[in-house]
Amino acid sequence: MPAPFRPKRYKGQAIAGICLIRLTHIKPKGWPDIIGISSENAAHRIAVEWDEDGITKEGVYIPRRDTSSRWNALAGGRIFPGKHHLAKFRVAEENGRYQVGVTSDDNMHISIDASICGQFPVTSIFDTLENASVFFEKGSMGYSPGRSQTLDGLCLQAYRWEVKPLQLQQVASSFFDNTAVFPEGTVHFDNALLMTGIEHEWRSLKTIA
Repeated sequence: MPAPFRPKRYKGQAIAGICLIRLTHIKPKGWPDIIGISSENAAHRIAVEWDEDGITKEGVYIPRRDTSSRWNALAGGRIFPGKHHLAKFRVAEENGRYQVGVTSDDNMHISIDASICGQFPVTSIFDTLENASVFFEKGSMGYSPGRSQTLDGLCLQAYRWEVKPLQLQQVASSFFDNTAVFPEGTVHFDNALLMTGIEHEWRSLKTIA
């Protein structure tokens, strides 16, 4: 993990995850929805803290971003923050079940099979859905590698924040399964959450050199 970040721990454990995001009607603020673009996206994220101007801040470090949009892959790190890998997304949604497969241009792959459920897992380190929701809501500031050895930043401003628990039948990520980076036994699945229909804005943050 690059400076100035350090892991943000919960009950002594570092928290990382995969954020699968369907973006629709993305456009400059105030422009009509009809000109907006849509895409499927994936971000591997690690909860972090860092010190800035004497203040401890928190957010996420995103070592990898993937997108179905050729525009996002071309413009990422140039016109807007964070470079993106171009990837193929296979998404199926039916009766509360979500199946997602991702294969990137460098053969990174993700596979998810999950269903909506009414109960947060009792095995989770967070104990309750509310605890998990609060933890992740604080990760609105994200930094990822740019194209010039910099860290590009984005801030997510959600107009509302509402999560639901998911039950996973299957989850895999070649990024987290890479034992050269994450030694065997150091990564454990904890929980999955779903957010839908969340209106929001993205705002650029100051680049970290």
